Amino acid sequence: MAVAADGTLTSDGNATANNDNSVGSDNALTTQAAPRGIAGYANTPQGRRVMLMVAAAAVVALMIGIWMWSQKVEYRVLFSNFSDRDGGAIVASLQQMNVPYKYSEGGSAILVPENMVHDARLKLASQGLPKGGNVGFELMENQKLGISQFLEQVNFQRALEGELARSVQSISSVQTARVHLALPKASVFVRDQQKPTASVVLSLYAGRMLDQQQVSAIVHLVASSVPELSPKSITIVDQNGNLLSDTTKQQAAGLDPTQLKYVQDLQQDIVKRVESIIAPIVGNGNVRAEATADVDFSRTEQAAESYKPNQTPDSAAVRSKQSSESQNSSNSTSGVPGALTNQPPAPATAPIVNPQAANAAANGQAATPNGATPAPTTSGTSHKDATINYEVDKTVRYTQQPMGGVRRLTVAVVVNYKRSLDNTGKVVMKPLTDAEKTQITDLVREAMGYNKDRGDSLNVVNTQFNSEMEPEVPLWKQPDMIQLAKEIGKYVLLAAVLLYLYFGVLRPIIWKLSGREERERLAAEKAEAEAAAAMAAGYDPDDPDAIVNLSGAEEEPDERAVYKQNLETAKQWAKNDPKLVASIIKTWVNNE
Repeated sequence: MAVAADGTLTSDGNATANNDNSVGSDNALTTQAAPRGIAGYANTPQGRRVMLMVAAAAVVALMIGIWMWSQKVEYRVLFSNFSDRDGGAIVASLQQMNVPYKYSEGGSAILVPENMVHDARLKLASQGLPKGGNVGFELMENQKLGISQFLEQVNFQRALEGELARSVQSISSVQTARVHLALPKASVFVRDQQKPTASVVLSLYAGRMLDQQQVSAIVHLVASSVPELSPKSITIVDQNGNLLSDTTKQQAAGLDPTQLKYVQDLQQDIVKRVESIIAPIVGNGNVRAEATADVDFSRTEQAAESYKPNQTPDSAAVRSKQSSESQNSSNSTSGVPGALTNQPPAPATAPIVNPQAANAAANGQAATPNGATPAPTTSGTSHKDATINYEVDKTVRYTQQPMGGVRRLTVAVVVNYKRSLDNTGKVVMKPLTDAEKTQITDLVREAMGYNKDRGDSLNVVNTQFNSEMEPEVPLWKQPDMIQLAKEIGKYVLLAAVLLYLYFGVLRPIIWKLSGREERERLAAEKAEAEAAAAMAAGYDPDDPDAIVNLSGAEEEPDERAVYKQNLETAKQWAKNDPKLVASIIKTWVNNE
């Protein structure tokens, strides 16, 4: 290896003159005019450094933005359509609880993080928030002095409407309520008097509804709170514009939701009892049952009177007895009428007469022919009545049939074939035996409450179920796993983007700004130059004192001394003018 006068190293040990080229290149570097403007400033070392710093700041900002986007909290509606007073109280409570919040675009709703919605609602509910935009009788507490009677009446009406709205809102299905009262002005004339009316607007929770009993309860609540307000003068409307207080159609149809629910519950209870008693025998999923109940909701009242046959007077009990008797009698003298008969009687004398005649005369009878006077005769009538009332057996029975009586039950049961193993160990389906079917039928009869006199019907069928059921959803198609995969993919993608931005963009920029890349480049070029020089001179870097004989012949000792001298010269040139040595090595590498 030789070193020329201009410092050019040659592999054949000869020095070559290259003064013109080296000088020309130096002149080109020194005489090149520096460009001006932004582009020119960017080409300068200081400009490149500033651009690298700006790029590094942009990459860091991008990485921070991506991280913040990945950690973005989803906000959900806490409360909406609230009054200003309630809004201020809610915000103050959220600040005390250190719950982050923000407003919707229109400012009509308060938003909180999704994982804190329910906790915040419960805590605010314990504080009585939101109270609602309706004002109650607390409006009457701050009456101003000198207020007119009209304003007093208006405030009283507002307070009454607010209290009624709060009472209606206490129903579980009602979210908000507004009550409008039309209270006519009192009049001293009867013909000018008007009855008050009311209207109620309800906003129900999603998926909820009011049955007729609840609507009637609201109607009677409002009617009982306003004097002389009739339930017929109250109108109730929901948020969809449905008239809830119109019961004429429902009464005409004769359908009661409570009755329908009772029938459904009765049928489901029968099905549940049948399946629960048959499932342990045939296995879960091998029995299906359906029931139909004919329920009588009519209310019947019956009154009956029954009489027993008449009894004999001896054994009958006398209730009352009434008897009456009358008799008429008259005395008259018998004989042939004549002159003596028409004459007045003679004075009384006491002659000695026959005692029998005397007795007859005393009794008013006519005298006997043998006597002086005829013997008197007696005549008359008698009447006798008797009324006897006997007790008569009577049974009076009043029967009232309760509502909801079952008139007829119809139950259908399907039982799958039983599973068994054949000789090869394969599962086969076999029908039930007659004894097993009879056993299952008897159990179903007892479970359903079978009544033959009522006309109940039961049908038990044993058949093989269709095995072509819906295929099981694979794990990777299940919604929960899909959601989990999305979450994991989100963080994996985020990590990949951040790693690429750091290792691919940010770290090279930082190395350029710190000069590390330049130092590594120079070190690599130096190592390559030394390795090339060593290979060209047959020098082993691991043993500087040894010379590698590429041709296989042993070298002389004077050649080693020449090699060491040339090596020292090359080191001196590299120390004095490293740019020249670098350009020489670059020329070697490029094979120029």
